[in-house]
Amino acid sequence: MRIDIISAVPQLMDSFFQHSIMKRANDRGLLEVVTHDLHAYGINRYNQIDDYQFGGGAGMVMMIEPIDNCIADLKKQRNYDEVIYMSPDGELLNQKICNQLSLVENIIILCGHYKGVDERVREHLITREISIGDYVLSGGELGAAVLVDALGRLLPGVLNNESSALFDSFQDDLIAPPVYTRPAEYKGFKVPEILLSGNFPKIEEWRNQKSLERTKEKRPNLLK
Repeated sequence: MRIDIISAVPQLMDSFFQHSIMKRANDRGLLEVVTHDLHAYGINRYNQIDDYQFGGGAGMVMMIEPIDNCIADLKKQRNYDEVIYMSPDGELLNQKICNQLSLVENIIILCGHYKGVDERVREHLITREISIGDYVLSGGELGAAVLVDALGRLLPGVLNNESSALFDSFQDDLIAPPVYTRPAEYKGFKVPEILLSGNFPKIEEWRNQKSLERTKEKRPNLLK
């Protein structure tokens, strides 16, 4: 999978993709993440990418011309399955969306900044809008990093144990069950005996029950 991220401040994401699972995915050739500085497509000698909004009002708006030129340049090199705009009023990111997007080959992610983008970008250049929550950030870079991480870990070969992602919270509309590790007892706090029994069918039954109980308690909306 290849993901191209268009940003006004791409340096914000450099560290994120150079460590841990995302770095491993890149080193294994499973996920290629390329950031693009929108200023490289800016207009005039100042490489301008934003301007005042028509009709007045506070905040600068990202102009359509630099964004259009950047997307057009990328599309000359390959076909893209989705052009995604990270927006607080987009569809709320969930595991089903991640599962769906993890199956495509090429994605462009546009990070908003300032007061957002010229509405014509959303009307004519974007295929999908995604939000990571009902709140506003200074820019879409953090949202893009979240989306890339959620997709990347689903790609076969990225995680050392490929079955791990299949049992994450929300994969089956349930929250993951509690997990424990050594020691089996610490300061009188004990690991449930069933997990030490070696009876794997019973362990699986216990985990399913705990997932259901946790979901009812913490996220009952998922059971609807």
